[in-house]
Amino acid sequence: MKSKKKTGRVSVVGRVGVAVGVGAVILAAAAYFTGLVGGHPKLEGEPASAKVESKAGPSDTVDLTEKQVASIKVEPVGERLFAVEKGAVGNIDYNQDMAVQVFTNYQGRINGLFAKVGDDVKKDQTLFTIDSPDLLQAESTLIAADGVLLMQTRVLNRQKALFAAKAAAQKDVDQAVSDQQTAEGALLAARNAVSVFGKTEAEIDRVVAQRKVDSTLIVLSPIDGRVTARVAAPGLFVQPGNQPAPFTVADLSTKWMFANVIESDIPYFHLGQPVRVKVTAYPERVFKGKITTIGTTVDTSTHRTFVRSEILDPEHRLLAGMYANFVIEIGEPLRSTAVPSAAVVREGDGTMTVFVTTDGIKFVKRIVEIGLRQDGFVQILKGLKPGERIAADGAVFLSNILALRTSATD
Repeated sequence: MKSKKKTGRVSVVGRVGVAVGVGAVILAAAAYFTGLVGGHPKLEGEPASAKVESKAGPSDTVDLTEKQVASIKVEPVGERLFAVEKGAVGNIDYNQDMAVQVFTNYQGRINGLFAKVGDDVKKDQTLFTIDSPDLLQAESTLIAADGVLLMQTRVLNRQKALFAAKAAAQKDVDQAVSDQQTAEGALLAARNAVSVFGKTEAEIDRVVAQRKVDSTLIVLSPIDGRVTARVAAPGLFVQPGNQPAPFTVADLSTKWMFANVIESDIPYFHLGQPVRVKVTAYPERVFKGKITTIGTTVDTSTHRTFVRSEILDPEHRLLAGMYANFVIEIGEPLRSTAVPSAAVVREGDGTMTVFVTTDGIKFVKRIVEIGLRQDGFVQILKGLKPGERIAADGAVFLSNILALRTSATD
């Protein structure tokens, strides 16, 4: 019996001990969760600076010193009109409608050159000369025709004198008159034949008077322009229309721009539509023109078609082969929130940010969504409102401060 009672007492004491242990655990847990509700629990070994950092504000805030403030330009956010545009890239070329291939009208060998590639020439300026056998023949015929006319004129005068002295018949006079008129016609035809070669009346009279042929044929520039190509060389035998042309002269007041536009943009382009062109050689210069030709087929491999524009170039700045891009307006301009380009910073993760301030000393980084970039301004689609003050210049400096702080913390 005694052994049974002892066993029962131990059991009761054991149960009480278990209950006390469970209660202690519950109290400890309650104390822990109470600490969570009341605030951040203090962790063993936690440095005091960690608490200070958590109370210092967001990590995207920059407080500047008085000296640093001087390097930041603060401006209010405004609005601007942004043109709704489409663009394309291409190359500059000469206006082939205003480029003339200069051939000789008659065959011969080149014996003189008076212009080179790059020279500006005027209309009727000599480009080259050739030794023309056709001109030689025409001038020889002219000299002979003039000699025949002189002879027939003397015969006519002699027949008239004989007729007056009653030593010749009327028919002889009439025949002499006919021969003299025929000689006059032949001389006129010979003069016209020589003038076809570009000889002036004074030059023709000199050939007749001197009885000396000049087989040099002068080839003139048909337009004002610049020599853009020359294959002519002394001794080269040339013929009318035979390629390549000895000279090519182009009017440089206008140029062509050939661009390839994507298939989906084709509906936006129309003949006569104004375009604005820029080239890498003159990044700040805008050349104006209009669309003159739109391709009628689409390349099956690139799904693009060509668009040709005629560009005004009165100062002859554009050169054939230059890389260029053009834009056209496809709708009414949009008024949108805008900031200077220098106010927007591209972060390492690709986001776009600006720095907003209320007092010009504390700047807060804010993520924004941007749209168009035009004339040194960026369209803000989301993240800013007109009137807010931002770092319009020096935003990169603020971004670098935050980056240095982050790297130091890490």
